[in-house]
Parts: sequence; structure tokens; C-alpha cells
Amino acid sequence: MSDPQALLARLNYRFDDPSLLTMALTHRSWGRPNNERLEYLGDSVLGLFVAEQLYRRYPDMSEGNLTRLRAQLVRRETITELARALELECHLIVGRGELKSGGYRRDSVLGNALEALIGAIYMDGGIDAAFAVLQVVFADKLDEADPGDLRDPKTRLQEYLQEKALPLPHYLLVEQDGKAHNPTFTVSCRIEQPQFECVVSGRTRKLAEQAAAARMLSRLVAGDV
Repeated sequence: MSDPQALLARLNYRFDDPSLLTMALTHRSWGRPNNERLEYLGDSVLGLFVAEQLYRRYPDMSEGNLTRLRAQLVRRETITELARALELECHLIVGRGELKSGGYRRDSVLGNALEALIGAIYMDGGIDAAFAVLQVVFADKLDEADPGDLRDPKTRLQEYLQEKALPLPHYLLVEQDGKAHNPTFTVSCRIEQPQFECVVSGRTRKLAEQAAAARMLSRLVAGDV
């Protein structure tokens, strides 16, 4: 594991209990204790933070639209992107097999590690400390959130393809990983014209499909396909 001080400097946080940081960065492939319980906690803290931020930013938005906008912000793709920006893969403590295979770079591993880190900060410094760090981590994503179009990504992708008279996408479950109470679903979204595939992970199959559709649509609009 690389020296985590650079990571903490970026987060502007210092742990009173460094063991919590170590636990947050420890993947289950290393053994116990690991970051699974902290990931569970951090997921809830993150959801509360985003919900509060949206509630304050959009005082006239309906509950349904707030829920859809929150889902955009906390989807696995977004969390993984933030984890990569923090270079969390450089700080993870993983088993030899995971290290050799490069599995520690998987979306699910990185996303879970970031949520575990949030959980660790909450346990170490409380809700105010966790929210302060999330303000740093999520600032750009909150500013970029688009409340103008809250249709789900699968619907938007389908409409985009229909407008261009192209075949509709196919979704396939590639892998289901993790324990029964905390599974990770990896889903493929594939189009035939042009031939392209996006593979994304999520906590449920539905969320993974939505995230895969969002990535596919983004690539199509950007002309990367």
C-alpha cells in the first residue's frame, strides 16, 4: 500500500484512529478485518449527504425527481469515477491473488473502498466530518447534476437509438459477485449498429443496467463509438 498521507491531504482530513483508515482500505481478499462493514455504513452516509444537498439546492423539486436525481449521483459509475480520481487503487490492501489478477482495479472494488472510506471518516469524526469530506469529493458532481432531464438512462438510450432508426440495445448479466446481503451485479449493454459494448457494475441488476445505458449513451453522444 502506498503512503495514504497524500490521499488524506486531498481529502483535507486527519484520522484520530488510523486503524479505521487501514480497515477502510483493506479488501476482503486480504482477510479480516476488512472494509465490508464500513462500506455498508458509508453507503448510507453518502446517500444522506446527497439527499440533503439536493433538498437544499432544489427547494421546489418534487420527491420523485429528487429521488431520480439522487440516483444519478450515487450510481456505481459515479462512485467509481471519484474513486479513480482519488487513485484509491494505489492505497488498497488486497490479497496476493487479487493483486496478481489486477482485480483490485475493478469498479466494484474501488467503489466499495470509497464508500468504506466515507464510513471510516464518519466513525472517526462524526457526521460533520464525513459531510465536509464529501463536499470536497462531490463538489463537481453536484454542480454538474442536470435536473432538466430526469428520464432514466435506459429510456434515454432507447429513444436516442429509435430517433436514428437503429436496433435497440441488449442487456446481459455478466457476473454476480459478493455475499447475499451485499451483492454486486456486472451487466453488459451491447448495441449492434455500430457494434459496441459497455460493461458496468451495480448493487442491483436494475441499477447496473441503468449505469451501463448511461455510459453507452454518453459514448454515443460524444462520438466515441
